[in-house]
Amino acid sequence: MKEIEKNHNGAGLRIGIVQSRFNEVVCEGLLSACRAQLVMQGVSDADITLSTVPGALEIPLVLQQMAMSGKFDGLIALGAVIRGDTYHFEVVSNESARGVGEVQLHCGVPIANAILTTDTDEQAEDRMSVKGAEAALVAIEMINLLREIE
Repeated sequence: MKEIEKNHNGAGLRIGIVQSRFNEVVCEGLLSACRAQLVMQGVSDADITLSTVPGALEIPLVLQQMAMSGKFDGLIALGAVIRGDTYHFEVVSNESARGVGEVQLHCGVPIANAILTTDTDEQAEDRMSVKGAEAALVAIEMINLLREIE
């Protein structure tokens, strides 16, 4: 049996990041960890492009434009949806995740989804560094996996 090994070598990869500005402290923490991990894996800082959007619901549209541009090998979605007192949390959580998944399948460009959905600010702050770094690794691994399959 042939097994395709995971590959976290990011050298030469072009990565697009779409980051929500809502819940700014958490989103900046996600970005910091993600960017540091990308560079640690060999992605050149010059090959990372950041677009910011108002909130999580706007992320899929920009991901789609970036995916269709042909300028990126992979994309990363960064955001934070923190539960409040209304049903809005469920709508934003579900619709942003659905949108990210649809873009990935429609465009064939791997997207690491690091849009946190938490009950509290503290939970989001506790997870932001780990999730940001994980998103970088997921994006790189998926790009390399798809290339190996081709």
